[in-house]
Amino acid sequence: MNDLLIGLLAALVTTNVPVNASNVVKSATGISLPVTDPNDPVEREYRKLLDDDDTAEGEVDHWIRENQAFKDKGAGLPRETLNGRIQARFAPVAQEYKEFLQRHPEHVRALLAYGSFLNDTGDEEAGVEQWEKARQLDPQNPATWNNLANYYGHRGPIKKAFEYYATAIRLNPNASVYYQNFATSVFLFRKDAMEFYDIDEQRVFDRALDLYQHALKLDPQNFALATDVAQTYYGIKPSRTKEALEAWNYALKVASEPVEREGIYLHLARVELNSGMLTEAHRHLDRVTNSLYADTKNRLIRNLTKKESGGAETNAPPVEALKKP
Repeated sequence: MNDLLIGLLAALVTTNVPVNASNVVKSATGISLPVTDPNDPVEREYRKLLDDDDTAEGEVDHWIRENQAFKDKGAGLPRETLNGRIQARFAPVAQEYKEFLQRHPEHVRALLAYGSFLNDTGDEEAGVEQWEKARQLDPQNPATWNNLANYYGHRGPIKKAFEYYATAIRLNPNASVYYQNFATSVFLFRKDAMEFYDIDEQRVFDRALDLYQHALKLDPQNFALATDVAQTYYGIKPSRTKEALEAWNYALKVASEPVEREGIYLHLARVELNSGMLTEAHRHLDRVTNSLYADTKNRLIRNLTKKESGGAETNAPPVEALKKP
C-alpha cells in the first residue's frame, strides 16, 4: 500500500458528502455467491477468504476514521506510522489470497477478488494482472470487463474503457453500476468520446445522460447516483436548465435525510439563480437552515442580492463547497 491509498481512504471515510460532487467511477468486483454445496471445502475456504478481506478492510477503515478524528484534535499517528500499521494488517490477507490461488489457480471469483484487493491497496498493475487472468478463464463474466474498464478509464487508453464497458453491459444489461461507470467515462472524456463515436459534443452529452438514465431506471432509489446525474448538468454548455432542475428534483425525491434535502435545495437555488429564476432561488434558500451549509448559503444570497440589484454577481461556489467540512 502506498501513501496515495492513505489519502484516498482518508478522504472517503472522513468526508461525509451529503451531495455527491465527484462523478467517480464505481468499482465492483461482481463476485457472486451462487448456490453451492455449503460443505464444499473449496467454497468454504473461498468464503473465509472474502470474510478475512472484509474484516481487514473494516479495521483499516476504522483506524483511518479514528486517526483523522485524533488529528482534528491536534493528535493522531504520523502518516508513516499509520501506513506501516495498514501494511502489516493487509499482509496476511495478501498471503492468504496467494496461497489459495496457488492451490486453485483457475478460481475466477478469487482472481476477481484478489485483483480488487490489490487495486484497493494501491497495486493497480498487479490487480489488472489478476483481472486479466480471470477474463481469459471466463470471458463471459461481466465484472471482469467492468473492472478492467475502470482501470483503463483511469490510466488509458480511454477508448479501450469504452469498449470494455460496452462488453460488460452486453453480458449483464441489468447492472446499474456498469451504465453509471460508462456514463461517467463518456462525460469526463468527451473529446475521446467524440472521436470514438464520431459525434459532436452535444451528442456526447446526450449519450452520457442516456446511460445515466439507464442506471437510474435499474436503481431508482439510489441517491448518490441521482445526484451524480444532476451534477452532470453543471458541465453541459449551453445550459439545459429544465433538465437540470428535473434531475435535482428527482434527487430531492429520493433523498432520505434532512441534510441531504438541504444540500439539494442549495443546488436548486444555484441553478435557478444562474437562470434568472430569482423568486424560486429565494424559496429554496429559505429552506436551508443547517449550519453545515451556512457559508455556501451566504455566498448564494450575496449573489442573489447583487443580481436583484442589477450588479454582476460573483461566481456561485463550486460544487465542492457543498461538501461537509
